[in-house]
Amino acid sequence: MHRTINTHISAADNREIFNFLTDLDHNNSKEWMDENRQRYNQAKNIWLKVAENILFVLGKHNPHLLQEFRPKDTISRITNNRRFQPDKPVYKDYFTFSIMDKPDAFSAIHISVGASGSFIGCGYHRPDRTVLKNIREAIDFEGEKLAGILNQKEFKTFFGGLSDFSGTLKTVPRGYDKNHAYAHYLRYNSYVIMKNLTEEEVISDRFIDTVEKAYVLSKPFSDFLKRANSLNHD
Repeated sequence: MHRTINTHISAADNREIFNFLTDLDHNNSKEWMDENRQRYNQAKNIWLKVAENILFVLGKHNPHLLQEFRPKDTISRITNNRRFQPDKPVYKDYFTFSIMDKPDAFSAIHISVGASGSFIGCGYHRPDRTVLKNIREAIDFEGEKLAGILNQKEFKTFFGGLSDFSGTLKTVPRGYDKNHAYAHYLRYNSYVIMKNLTEEEVISDRFIDTVEKAYVLSKPFSDFLKRANSLNHD
């Protein structure tokens, strides 16, 4: 499919992102960051261009994204919030891109690229009790719809299924039949799909195509979750 990307980004540009993040991972301190502030700003500006291109492409599927988000709205701060987790390093060793519905913390697409690994995903990460209850009730009522989405061939090849990185309950939650046909889905604490990415995949000229494919393939999953939580989702 022919498209006009807003800003061209070379493989060398993307490589610079990983070079900086790798060095940051090995030298995670304010002193090092102060000495390498110019490198940080350069890498961040490249990532902002990537974010701009992602928004441009996804906007073809959902024009609302171009109205609501600017590239700088999709990235997170490089510093960790250590107020409640003082053992965390001073800085994150990754950059992110996220389209987040703020009212209920739903991420229609989330990308993380960094020295310790990269991935693209979608869904609710550790939702609050109300959202979690709504999703489980939807699975209780129409779990076959979720199963159909997760087992669709192209979707399954790309994402693999629900991610269990947040862990699952040992048994079905209280109030549900332990022999429920979709008991394994009820036991999840997060409802997220993910695809791990290699550094070469992120650097590749096909990276934006991969993001677009993830967004399109995840749409039925997103719609199921949003309907479950009784919120509108285009």
